Amino acid sequence: MRERILIIEDEERILQFLRRGLTYEGYHVEVAEEGNAGLALARETPPDLVVLDWMLPGLDGLEVCKRLRAGGGVPILMLTAKDSVHDRVEGLDAGADDYLVKPFEFEELLARIRALLRRAKPEGPEVLSFVDLRLDTGTHQAYRGERPIELTAKEYELLELFLHHPRQVLTREVIYDRVWGYDFGGESNIIEVYVRYLRQKMEETGESRLIHTVRGVGYVLRESA
Repeated sequence: MRERILIIEDEERILQFLRRGLTYEGYHVEVAEEGNAGLALARETPPDLVVLDWMLPGLDGLEVCKRLRAGGGVPILMLTAKDSVHDRVEGLDAGADDYLVKPFEFEELLARIRALLRRAKPEGPEVLSFVDLRLDTGTHQAYRGERPIELTAKEYELLELFLHHPRQVLTREVIYDRVWGYDFGGESNIIEVYVRYLRQKMEETGESRLIHTVRGVGYVLRESA
């Protein structure tokens, strides 16, 4: 299931930038442009994470943050132009889990969102599946039908990423970011090498191809035509 992110931000340009970027990354995004509306949305359908601007009309971000925190443990990432140590402390004391100063790079925002969502998720293994492919996140064991597939650590991480985003085209940049870290050298052919390894193992006894190349973009996990 896609994680739900609520953005409470009154600056239209930033709001649309965040909505487009996070939707593209596969999140379900809801937005509010002032504090009371954001609180009402959060209470009506609790999100998995809130991106909250400090300076809001009506109820300001600090007050919204305090009320959200009083109502539960939803992760809160606060955005603000205030960058003094005192301001950061005030934001964190109000209940924010993290703090990002404007202007910011989208990649850093993404990394912080992923870290907050990871911390908020209850620990425990699950079995991810697509068509006849299964991956047990507890044992790191993959299966094609009943046939076990032995994976290296990086092969496992790559396959887990695909299984979390079935039928969604993952760009090379997103794969670098999620599996190798977004500062990894983008000129390397390491993604192609590891996709080839996975295909060889997944198609070893003549099974249909599940990881497909989208030329000039990246890769997608989908059924064969």
